[in-house]
Formats: sequence, C-alpha cells, structure tokens
Amino acid sequence: MACCEHDIDEKELKVQKFRTVLWIVFSVNLLMFIVEFFTAFFANSVSLQADALDFLADSITYGVTLMVLSSSLKVRARVAMLKGISMGVLGLWIFARAFLNMSEDIVPLAAVMGSIGLIALIANVFSALILFKFRQGDSNMRSIWLCSRNDAIGNLAIMIAASGVFALNSGWPDFIVAILMASLSSVASFQIIKQASSELATT
Repeated sequence: MACCEHDIDEKELKVQKFRTVLWIVFSVNLLMFIVEFFTAFFANSVSLQADALDFLADSITYGVTLMVLSSSLKVRARVAMLKGISMGVLGLWIFARAFLNMSEDIVPLAAVMGSIGLIALIANVFSALILFKFRQGDSNMRSIWLCSRNDAIGNLAIMIAASGVFALNSGWPDFIVAILMASLSSVASFQIIKQASSELATT
C-alpha cells in the first residue's frame, strides 16, 4: 500500500512541476506572439508571419492544456488530437502563404528577420530546455515538447534565411524556410495524432 501511495505522490508531483513549467512557457509564447506579430508584416516576411501565428497557436494550446492537465488520459488525448489537427491546419496555411508571396516576388527586410528570429530562438530554446524532461510523457506532454522543439529549429532557419535574403536580395530564402516550417508542423501533426489515436483506442 505504501508503494502505491508513493507512486501516486510521484505522479502528482510530476503534474505539479509540469503545470509550473507550462505557465512559464505559456507566458513566454504569448509575449513572443505580440512582439513578432507587429514586426512580421512590417518586414514582409512569410516565415516570421508563420512563426508569429505559431506562437499564438502554442499559447492557446498551453492554456487549454493547463485546464485539462489533471483530467483523465482520454480527455488529455482528445486535447492532443485537437492540437495535432491545428498544427496540420497551420502547416497548410503556411504553404499557401509562402506560395502567395513567391508569386508576388516579395523581398522581406533581412535585418528585421534576423533580429526577431534571434529573439524568438532564445525564447524557444529556453522553452524547449525546461520542457525537455517531459518529452516522453503522454501524447499531451509530448505534443508540447514537439511544439517547442520545432519552433527552435524554425527560428534557426529564419536567421539563416535572413542572411540569404540580405546576400541575394531575394525573397526565396524566406519562402524556402516557410515551406520547411510548414513541413515540420505537418510531420509533428501526424506524430501527435497517431499517438493520441492510440491512447484513445486503449481508454
């Protein structure tokens, strides 16, 4: 009996720690959405626009996750399923926006791209590091980790694209990175939906 009680305490402690970390990540993402949203359109960068929307989507995701964190596995899996679907929709939107900007031959502001990309990278690396220990949890926890990991990769790519835009005076590096980000979002969407479906099938 004592072992069972200790096991429950350990699980509750993990949930409490995850909740605290989630509040921190939620605040960081919401702040970054506000910062990036107002600079992305000024810079005419589709990759920054996509990243700003991604910060918003992550903020909503973290907020919803906080509400269901103590719920049953079935409820958490359903939330993860919604997150997976939303990531897939975001990926499709990024694809569409990138092709639209390509057709209009828009050249973004490289300096703004690089600066905001660096700030966003710091925010996402920080989030990914404090979420690292929860990456092997259920589909809900794993989806949070995948979001932060993909965002950090995307920010690195944005900074590389900014250098390319500056060197070539072309929007192509920005378009390529936007498509890369859309691909990452789509792959993560598939992984989350697959795991959530498996959890729903066993509950």
